Amino acid sequence: MAKSKIALAVDSTANLSQSKIDRYSIHVIPQILIWEKESYKDQVDITNKQFYERLKTAKELPSTSQPSPGEFHEFFKKIAETNESIVGVFVSDELSGTLDSARQAAAMMPDFPIEIVDSRSVSMGLGFIAMETAQAIEEGKSLEDVVKKAVSAIPRAKTVFVVDTLEFLHRGGRIGGAKRLMGTLLSFKPLLYIEGGKVEPLDNVRTKGKALSSAINYVVEDTAGKGSVRASVVHAAAPDEAEMFLKQVEEQLQPVELSISELTPVIGTNTGPGLIGLAYISSE
Repeated sequence: MAKSKIALAVDSTANLSQSKIDRYSIHVIPQILIWEKESYKDQVDITNKQFYERLKTAKELPSTSQPSPGEFHEFFKKIAETNESIVGVFVSDELSGTLDSARQAAAMMPDFPIEIVDSRSVSMGLGFIAMETAQAIEEGKSLEDVVKKAVSAIPRAKTVFVVDTLEFLHRGGRIGGAKRLMGTLLSFKPLLYIEGGKVEPLDNVRTKGKALSSAINYVVEDTAGKGSVRASVVHAAAPDEAEMFLKQVEEQLQPVELSISELTPVIGTNTGPGLIGLAYISSE
């Protein structure tokens, strides 16, 4: 069987739907959830439903870890059996050690072309960058041009979100510049975004509803004059709120593509339940 020219690899925090994964033959390496001394592969050994149900009554909260260099090496070797090269687009280096593991694994295969891209993002922000990369591969672009396409998507892919509490981000060490909001009035809801690959504060609003309205306003202003917009409402065990937010997004942002995506267990561990957000990418 002839080998494919270029394979796309992502980690499970990309939050891509199975239909997208199948459609573009995307290879996904699962992140690791550690709970009560047991390790679970993200969305392989534990589903979103199982995770969020267990989290409700858990006496001990889980932690997370990236795949090891050895696991990445096995992952890349398997892909190399049916492909001539690999472009790996992974979660921000500021949020995870995933890229370090991937780079170490790539160094173990010096004779096989592997390009590693720091998305500077997570969840569907990463997912949208991956989708643009996948489309470039489908168009038959060279390895160099596929990487350029991935890199060009990074500044256009953004995520804004509201959490019920900063405690999960703080405990997981992913709080970034939002740390300065710790200890502020408990009645306020922090509006956050991914900036420079890190979690940064955007606003501090009194209610969640107002914070979400502020999020939409920010995105509308940010994407004005930048062509078409594709977006995804992301949530952590908050499907009803996500559906209501989706209607607001559809009406005010009018994206050419809009979906809902629930955060995987590994991301949910670091945000806590109740998160509502919007990932989006503009065409220009």
